[in-house]
Amino acid sequence: MKAPGNTRILVWDLPTRWFHWLLAASFAGAWLTGDSERFRDIHVILGYTMLGLIAFRLLWGFIGTRYARFADFAYSPASVMRYAKSLLSRQPEHYIGHNPAGAAAIFLLLALGIASGISGWLAYNEIGGDWMEAGHALFSDLMLLMAGLHIAGVIAASVLHRENLARAMVTGYKQGEPDAAITRKRGLAAILLVAAVAGFWGLWFNGRLDFLVSAQPAGQQEENGERADDD
Repeated sequence: MKAPGNTRILVWDLPTRWFHWLLAASFAGAWLTGDSERFRDIHVILGYTMLGLIAFRLLWGFIGTRYARFADFAYSPASVMRYAKSLLSRQPEHYIGHNPAGAAAIFLLLALGIASGISGWLAYNEIGGDWMEAGHALFSDLMLLMAGLHIAGVIAASVLHRENLARAMVTGYKQGEPDAAITRKRGLAAILLVAAVAGFWGLWFNGRLDFLVSAQPAGQQEENGERADDD
């Protein structure tokens, strides 16, 4: 890969950037509230938020701008290994969009996010027993580990490439050739994404989503049914 150009170009569209930071915040909040009975409802809502965000990202991976599409960073395992070796040699290959290591982390984070969210919902509703709770904890731990590795990779690549990759995910801009830039920020899609998340939380705050967080687990429902029959 050739060295990046000296022109400041737009690479990351707004929906991709907002998704990235909203997912990071949702996962961090879910992790911090995971063992708290007091904040159980918030933990559950954050789980739903994560699943909704991932559903959006899966769609955006097909209809988003150039560097947001899965086709742009569907690298082979050999490419991931080659890029990892280039990092160790301190002569990393440069990519305008996601590099192979970052791409692998993204796919794994999406998969683990889905697994964590679904297993959490099943465990919350007492489906699957103790092994489902263990599975939820495992998927969440693996997601935390992968997030840590992703952050470490971003720091390493930023130092070696001499470009701030985290800042690029805030501003959307990186250094590159003018013809490599995307032409649209896709602001409307970003507004709709943020509005959907804000609306979801607004409905929960106003008690319209109590059925999502206050539904009794299956075992408790059966117990209450038996009590009703006894009465």
